[in-house]
Amino acid sequence: MESLQGKKVAILVTDGFEQVELTQPREALDQAGAKTEVVSPARGQVKGWNHTEWGDKIPVDVPLQQARPESYDALLLPGGVMNPDHLRMNPDAVRFVKSFVDAGKPIAAICHGPWTLIEAGGVKGRKMTSWPSLQTDLRNAGAHWVDQQVVHDGNLVTSRKPDDIPAFNKEMIGLFAHQEVGAGR
Repeated sequence: MESLQGKKVAILVTDGFEQVELTQPREALDQAGAKTEVVSPARGQVKGWNHTEWGDKIPVDVPLQQARPESYDALLLPGGVMNPDHLRMNPDAVRFVKSFVDAGKPIAAICHGPWTLIEAGGVKGRKMTSWPSLQTDLRNAGAHWVDQQVVHDGNLVTSRKPDDIPAFNKEMIGLFAHQEVGAGR
């Protein structure tokens, strides 16, 4: 396994994130040696979505208003329908994501997570995958959407759904271990 020792990863979410799309990638990042922090516009804790019903509550490590993108080496954007839909309507969340895009820092997004990347201007000209219902949104924003388990394009890794998490984790960790800031494309 790749080592992420010394790397700090922001996980941007709000209520309604797909639970396994946060917990399993976070566990993989932690096991690889990264320091992960849940960043959220919500205070105190966020509530996951577990397939068809509310899931567990996860503590927020850093309120979005206090989070500094320059403090992080990489960004993870879990999906779920509600989570990225709310984040893409939050100007502070969009600015936070845009700062990673503009700096060329590594970003991993799964399922509906790319919605926030669209708002941040981070998909034009990129080869990406996502939950199938986002393909038109991504194409309209200038991305080349493909139906693949995981896609790695420069400093961006995307994946479709919870079943793809093992492949997503492997590709994400590889990217986060080797990506140099500013080497986006």
